[in-house]
Amino acid sequence: MSDRSSIEWTEATWNPTTGCDQVSKGCDNCYALTLSRRLKAMGVAKYQNDGNERTSGPGFALTCHPSALDQPKQWKSPRVVFVNSMSDLFHKDVPIGFIRDVFDVMRETPRHTYQLLTKRSARLAQMADRLDWPGNVWIGVSVETDRYSFRARDLATVEAASVRFLSCEPLLGALPSLSLDGIDWVIAGGESGPGCRPIDLAWARSIRDQCATQSVAFFFKQWGGRTPKAGGRILDGEIHDEMPQRSAS
Repeated sequence: MSDRSSIEWTEATWNPTTGCDQVSKGCDNCYALTLSRRLKAMGVAKYQNDGNERTSGPGFALTCHPSALDQPKQWKSPRVVFVNSMSDLFHKDVPIGFIRDVFDVMRETPRHTYQLLTKRSARLAQMADRLDWPGNVWIGVSVETDRYSFRARDLATVEAASVRFLSCEPLLGALPSLSLDGIDWVIAGGESGPGCRPIDLAWARSIRDQCATQSVAFFFKQWGGRTPKAGGRILDGEIHDEMPQRSAS
């Protein structure tokens, strides 16, 4: 697989772990699970371990890949790197020793900026003080409905991270309980692919306006649809693609 990414808010992907298990509604149409099935059928080595039939699937068992740890060291020019586009580093089955190995690589490559995203905010908050956070690491959580607004509060406790961000994608409902205290950046967007669930204009506007009020960078990724770009990215006549300021390591 190519390490370059088509995701609008990043430049490259790095997957020291692969596989995951569903934990909330945002996982129902998981692109990574669908892609893993395809990669398993193609014989790609990293996607041969099958996960739980109820919460995961073919080629999608949580698997650590020590051989992938050095990949960012081979990239000579600076990149913005999405860590684990095909997994969740804070999954319960990832040992803290391996998480520390990933953090060591990020610390040893300060030319890159790393973006970590998790739905396991409780585990993140629990172990944050046991990790050494370099300045080039951003940490985010997914908040797809108001039921999971608590993840933003968990994230805000991770004070050692240089950037804390929310991914409200797929946005599946209004977020009246969402707090942006301690948050630097919010990504919002609709779901794409077969069976995609629609996003409401009012939900997107509400997040945008809250970000503006609290001086939080706002990035509207997509409206979604059958394909990611089907509905475009324009919200009320504008493209919103703000990014947080990068911190020096």
